Amino acid sequence: MTVRHDENLIAERPTFVTRLECSETGEHYPADQIHNLSRAGKPLLVGYDLAGVKKALSKSALAERPPDLWRYRELLPVRRAADIVSLGEAVTPLVALGKLAKKIGGGELLVKDEGRLPTGSFKARGLVMAVSMAKALGIKHMAMPTNGNAGAALAAYATRAGIKTTVFCPEDTPEVNVSEIELQGATVYRVNGLIDDCGKIVGEGKAKVGWFDTSTLKEPYRIEGKKTMGLELAEQLGWEVPDVILYPTGGGTGLIGMWKAFAELEAIGFIGSRRPRMVAVQATGCAPMVRAYDEGVEHAPRWENAHTIAAGIRVPQAVGDFLILRAVRESNGFAIAVTDEAISKGLEEVARQEGFLLCPEGAATYAAYKQALADGRIGRHERAVLFNCATGLKYPLPPITRTLDRHKPIDYAAL
Repeated sequence: MTVRHDENLIAERPTFVTRLECSETGEHYPADQIHNLSRAGKPLLVGYDLAGVKKALSKSALAERPPDLWRYRELLPVRRAADIVSLGEAVTPLVALGKLAKKIGGGELLVKDEGRLPTGSFKARGLVMAVSMAKALGIKHMAMPTNGNAGAALAAYATRAGIKTTVFCPEDTPEVNVSEIELQGATVYRVNGLIDDCGKIVGEGKAKVGWFDTSTLKEPYRIEGKKTMGLELAEQLGWEVPDVILYPTGGGTGLIGMWKAFAELEAIGFIGSRRPRMVAVQATGCAPMVRAYDEGVEHAPRWENAHTIAAGIRVPQAVGDFLILRAVRESNGFAIAVTDEAISKGLEEVARQEGFLLCPEGAATYAAYKQALADGRIGRHERAVLFNCATGLKYPLPPITRTLDRHKPIDYAAL
C-alpha cells in the first residue's frame, strides 16, 4: 500500500519503535502515547528494535530511495505515512571549503549546509518529526520558546498539519524571524527576557491552558529528526565518519541526535566503532557547556547575562546539558567558545573567499575550527565537518553604499 504525499509516493511500512527511555535513569515508557519529560525530569529518547532494522534495511535498498530525510524511515518514529507533514526535506549538501583549508593549513574542510532545508534552517528536521508525531497522537495546540528559526519551523509544519501554535521569543529576536513565524500561521509574542524566560511561560501555560510543550528536548521526537544529520553525513561520506564534527551548540539537540545516530548505525552494521570527535561550539558571551566541560562537571548551571550576535546559540541553560557533555567526552571531543568578533570575521572570510554565506552560528564553527587548528586540538591532517545551521540570508547583512552616477563620465579603469 502506498500513500500519496506531496507528489511523492512513500511506502507504508512498519516502524521499529519499541519504547521511550529516560536518558538518565533508563526507565522505559510506552510508545504511541503523549509524553514530555520523564518522571526524573529528563529527556526521553526513542528506542528501536535495531536487530529488526538490521534485517529489514540494507545499504543497497537505501541507495534506491529518494534523497530526502524520510529515506531513513526504519530509524524514525512516525509509524504511518499518512501522518507525515512534509515541506520537502531534502538531503543537504556537503560543501568543501578548499581554498580556505589550504590557506589556513588544515585538512579537508566540509560544511553541511542546513540552510537548504524548508524554512531555511536545520530546525526543520526536528520540527517536522515533532509535528508529524503530534498529528499522529492527536495534539491540537503546540507551544514553544524560540530564538527564531525553531519557531518558524514549528509554525510552518503545524499550520500544514492544522495544529494551532503559540510561540514566544526574546524581544530582540531578528524581525525576519518574528515575521515569518506569524506569517506562517503561529501567534507570536516578544518577551522581555531570554529563551529560557520564554520557556518558563510555555511551561506555565501547559498547566493552565493545556497546550503541548514543544521546547527543546522536552518532547521525544525533535531529537529523532535532528539525528538524520548524522545518518546523512555517514552515508554521504561512504559510510565513514569524519575525524571531527564542529556543531553550534545551544540546546544541543543535533549534537545529541548525531551521537545517537552513530550508535544506531553501528548496531545495524552500517558503520564500525570509529566515531568523530564531537566539538560543542559556543560564544564567549554564552558558554555554559564550555564552562562545565572545563570544570569536569556533568551539568551546566545557567549562564547569566547571556549575549552574542549568534542568537541561535544564546541558550543560557539546556535541559540536555548532561547529554551534550556526555557525547563530547565519550567521543574525546571538547567544548570551545569563540568571540563575536571572531564570528563576524569568520562569516566575512568564508563569504569573500569561498562565496559561501554562513549564518552567524555556522560562522562560529569556522572560527572555532581555526582556533582549534592553531592550538593543536584539531590536527592539520584531519577531515572536519562544520554545521551551517541556517541560511545566512535570514540575518542582517552589512550595508553597501557604493553608487555610480550614470549621467556623469564613468572612469571604467577605476571600476
